[in-house]
Amino acid sequence: MSESKFYHFSSDVLFYGVETLEKAIAASKEGGFVWYNFFDPSREEINSLVDTIGIHPLSVEDCFDDKQVPKIEYFPNNTFILFNAFTYDEKALIIDEVNLFLGQNFLITISGHNSGTRRPLNNIEALIENGPAKAKSGPDFLMHTVLDYLVDQKYKAFDDMEEELENAEELLLSDVEKFQAVMLIRLRKDLLSLRKSLYHEREILVKICRQDCPYISEKAIVHFRDIYDHLAKFFELTETYREIETSLMELYTSLLNNLMTKMSNDTNISVRRLTLIATIFMPLTVISGIGGMSEWSMMTGPENWKISYPVFLLGMVIIAVLNYLVIKRIEKKNKYHL
Repeated sequence: MSESKFYHFSSDVLFYGVETLEKAIAASKEGGFVWYNFFDPSREEINSLVDTIGIHPLSVEDCFDDKQVPKIEYFPNNTFILFNAFTYDEKALIIDEVNLFLGQNFLITISGHNSGTRRPLNNIEALIENGPAKAKSGPDFLMHTVLDYLVDQKYKAFDDMEEELENAEELLLSDVEKFQAVMLIRLRKDLLSLRKSLYHEREILVKICRQDCPYISEKAIVHFRDIYDHLAKFFELTETYREIETSLMELYTSLLNNLMTKMSNDTNISVRRLTLIATIFMPLTVISGIGGMSEWSMMTGPENWKISYPVFLLGMVIIAVLNYLVIKRIEKKNKYHL
């Protein structure tokens, strides 16, 4: 749902809302500066700013392009900045774009495009109204407040990802069979997206801090350096989390190999036992087959069956024991040579 709010900051740092875009433009001529805060605007609304305020049509296209990376561009009467807001919800990283246009006497913020119910700049008005007076000192200070708000929101996303990495490690160490490697693959993908975004955002702050933007005063540069420090810290955290994820994947592979080796060894032991039993009983089966069908009683006489059968069984036991001893001796000899 499209929602637009306009605020006029008068020369005496008075902060009040303006009802319509036309009135906001008119208020900008009275001194001070105007903040145009758009949430999920239509393309027609933003296109109207091309003629009324003078933003570039290519920047309008960037505002509605979901495949853009954070960047900063300079135009004759404004500077365009594309920034990202991070949300980590239900084990999924969500990146929302926030577009800013900074001019001599205005700041335009555009957010909510394809954000659904999420509001990247939720309650930012209350923060500015109740916060330090520096945000009302000029559009550059106001932009710092907005960017600082977006960067602070990134903390929660990083905390949630760190917690998920810890949970993945605990699950992996407790039960490797139930562990799902797809969790680490998804985390790797999210971390790569974070790294890509943070890299470009850090470059934006580098250009701002070296005073490339004509609409940011030297007095405000000091505050932007603080944002750069936070982004540099986040970038390092991303690298650290990627190393942890790689280590967990290697650990998972190692534990899985150990588990498969153990299962293979158990199978080999079972096969050896079955082979030993089959080897012992093989000659006995041959002898019992030959001596079956009353052959032994025919050779010794039917009246001697009480002697012939026990002797036959005793002979089978002796053969089985000798067979077992020979097999164990051969195994021991082979093991010694290995």
